[in-house]
Amino acid sequence: MLYAMRPPELAVVTTTLSSRDFNQDVSRAKRAADAGPVIITDRGRPAYVLLRHEDWRRAGGAGVSILDLLADTAAEAAEFDPPRLPEGLFRPADLD
Repeated sequence: MLYAMRPPELAVVTTTLSSRDFNQDVSRAKRAADAGPVIITDRGRPAYVLLRHEDWRRAGGAGVSILDLLADTAAEAAEFDPPRLPEGLFRPADLD
């Protein structure tokens, strides 16, 4: 069985497939994942979610890389006030 839900507050389509439907037509599940997450049920209960790799990364699945953070032009407007380290934690190197 294939269900598509489009909640009014979300722009993506969430598709639900039974495990049986998923096994019989993986290509259909992949096409549905192009539009949004695909929930795969096992005995009627949600068991897995199929996402495009790009969507998974964007959702934080792979974490944010330092390159992504450095390339973010909106980050320059962010305020950053790191906590001060306690005194005496560091001392000058003795190079003599």
